[in-house]
Amino acid sequence: MPPIEIVAESAAIAAAQVVLGKTVAVIGYGNQGRSHALNLRESGIDIVVGGRAESLSLERANREGFQVADIPQSAAVAELVIVSLPDEAHEQVCPSIIAAMKPTSVLGFLHGFSIHFGAVCVPESIGVVLVAPKGPGTALRERFVEGLGIPSLLAVHQGGSDAAKTEALALGWAHGIGSGRAGIIRTTFRDEAETDLFGEQSVLCGGLSELIRAAYEILVEAGYPPLLAYTECCHEVKQVADLICDRGMAGMGRAISTTARFGAAEAGPRIIDATVRARMREVLRDIQDGSFAKRMRHDALNGSPVLKGAQASTDIHAMEAPGRVLRAMLPWLR
Repeated sequence: MPPIEIVAESAAIAAAQVVLGKTVAVIGYGNQGRSHALNLRESGIDIVVGGRAESLSLERANREGFQVADIPQSAAVAELVIVSLPDEAHEQVCPSIIAAMKPTSVLGFLHGFSIHFGAVCVPESIGVVLVAPKGPGTALRERFVEGLGIPSLLAVHQGGSDAAKTEALALGWAHGIGSGRAGIIRTTFRDEAETDLFGEQSVLCGGLSELIRAAYEILVEAGYPPLLAYTECCHEVKQVADLICDRGMAGMGRAISTTARFGAAEAGPRIIDATVRARMREVLRDIQDGSFAKRMRHDALNGSPVLKGAQASTDIHAMEAPGRVLRAMLPWLR
């Protein structure tokens, strides 16, 4: 297993000088795109925001003082073009971006999905890079404003016509959004895409959501009040997750009660047993062999019936009602 390489902050700062004086296009002004655009602008980089002319996000970018243009126009004037659009849009939109780019420009992604799984093919003459902050756009922006940053993964898929320049632009981008203050971790498009998908599906969004719903349903079936079930099985997840994030798994264990530690030691392996681990390995193989990417692209091309159905099911789940009641009690959410 190759060692993890973390870019020294001094190297990131030096690389950032390459981006100064150049135009960077951010295509898409959503959660991540807006944070990248704002952070880069405040790092002294000239930004143009690209999007559909009629989009509300582009109107917002204009109100917030950015030069805005349609997607091909913004790509045509930039040395670095950052694609901050949903993965399912890349296959349709990226060809027009690539066709408009200058031959010496570099194409940047926030996630390795489209390149690794072949949804987007880029001529070898164009550099292709990845900068993936390990957190949502809101966190990226908040930490930057505080003078801090969150770590980002960085990868170079192809160097294009000038490999040194491509590398420097990627490092400058990562530093410009604040990640040089925290950590820039080198990886590959493959490793970023596959680990990100596996983490989302098995733990962060898939596994965690299903575990919460199952636990809630079991308590309610057993006669416990829905509000109590929601509080125990959903609301308190954040407190434990914060402990894990701040202190690690071992630190979390030391911070909880003896009763909680004993229960976790006994029940955890019974719930996450060999059969669960086997299914998790199946999920990983499904990602690695491209089956998941194929299904997702098919769903997107057909109007996302699977995705929309899953969201509709979540929206009407019985636990949403006690969740609203509990959140109304929390003044910091108002």
